[in-house]
Amino acid sequence: MTDWFELDRALGAIASSGSAEVREDGEWLAELAALHYELRHEGKTPLVHLWSDERNLTRRVLRVREHSRDRIVLEVRRFGRAKPGRLEFLRADSPRSPGRITREQFRARFQRILAERFPDAIVDSLSASPDLEHSFSGLYVRGRMREGSSVWAVLAVSSAENAAAIEGILTFAILWLDWTRDHSERHAVEGLRLFVPAGTSRFLRERALALSSGARTEIFEFQETGGPMQKMDPAEVGNVASRLTARRDVESMLCAARDAAARVPALVPLIGESAGHIRANLLPGVNEVAFCFYGLAFARWSRDNGIRFGLGDRLQRLTGTTEAALKRLIHQLVTHRSSVASDTKHSLYRAAPERWLESLVLEGSEKLDAQLDPQHVYSQVPALLAGSRGVLDLLGVTRRGRLVVIELKATEDIQLPMQAVDYWLRVRRHQLMGDFHRHGYFVGVELDPKPPLVWIVAPGLRFHPATDTLLRYLSPEIQITRVGLSENWRRGLKIIFRQ
Repeated sequence: MTDWFELDRALGAIASSGSAEVREDGEWLAELAALHYELRHEGKTPLVHLWSDERNLTRRVLRVREHSRDRIVLEVRRFGRAKPGRLEFLRADSPRSPGRITREQFRARFQRILAERFPDAIVDSLSASPDLEHSFSGLYVRGRMREGSSVWAVLAVSSAENAAAIEGILTFAILWLDWTRDHSERHAVEGLRLFVPAGTSRFLRERALALSSGARTEIFEFQETGGPMQKMDPAEVGNVASRLTARRDVESMLCAARDAAARVPALVPLIGESAGHIRANLLPGVNEVAFCFYGLAFARWSRDNGIRFGLGDRLQRLTGTTEAALKRLIHQLVTHRSSVASDTKHSLYRAAPERWLESLVLEGSEKLDAQLDPQHVYSQVPALLAGSRGVLDLLGVTRRGRLVVIELKATEDIQLPMQAVDYWLRVRRHQLMGDFHRHGYFVGVELDPKPPLVWIVAPGLRFHPATDTLLRYLSPEIQITRVGLSENWRRGLKIIFRQ
């Protein structure tokens, strides 16, 4: 006969260990991470009652299958089911991270949401575990949903994740769809079903417009608290969010900034140098011009504040007494941030690599491709309204008038193809509306009405392995070329491949 008193004491020891886990039929019940339990008798067999703020569970104990200091396995019966189950209590080596627990708890809630919203569907293999081999992120819950003979690849994200995770869901969804199709032997995989928190699907719907017909996508907004679930139509997203500043306004600001800088003795030696050393850029969204040394902003000018200088957000106004500090800053930039700098590990050398790469392309775009017109290459035009990104956008035109979207990235980034899509969608909209000529861009150029080309530019070894898969699912209207640079691109642009 089982010693229920001894079992109760053993369960208490595991529950109070601070790193207890409960699994039912092999599945970790993250909702019971903060575990409370009670073992009580009702009739001939005892009941085990487990609860936390997230979950309440009661099972009838049939027998003890295994009992040790660190592991207890019970054969249990769930009310309303004839087949016995398995309830396992483990003393883990260390507590799970709060983020992992939160995501596993969401996985369990999401499974119940799907069961309520799609009662006739069979949902299996829901997982929130990362899989680095296949680039599956642990930020999302992934699985499969079967309705009749159709199978859907499912990906969901919790409202507890940040905006970047929600916006980035489509990249990982495509990878999951591709893997699911490769491993589905009995049923055809229709496409994707994506689930995002209520009010957050606009960015996703914009990106979905750029997918091929083979990436059939359904988008749902849901509320974890049990509210309604709504299927969203990508066609109703409206105009993608970007703005196009009149070129005359841009040139007016740049001219005024250059005139102001020309009166500063510390800046005069640099102003006469090549554009790759110092360049004035209008900052999107603010009435300020940034002065950048190989892409790194070290000073700002505005009509209200004059010239302020410094790295990052710590700026000081330029006056007669602070000009010496500006000279010292410039000396540091010249010493440590150049193609001939000896200390390649210095923070100034490693800072803002995309900005440095941008300055090289703007200085000599013909090195990137001879068909690019060097007279018409613009930085961040049109400007995205979503704020700054880790990728820089350039817009150019070939000598035959074909628009070219240029995405620059110095480090590996799995989101690079989708970020190129963001910019392409906006450029294409402005192109169709005739905005570029109307706002003073590409003066004297007869623009080709064909969709813009896309060039993704990065060091040759810095393209993410998933890039090929992602590109296969984009609309054939989006023609993308990968341009691989040599790894020592800071010493000069050298193309090693075009694909």
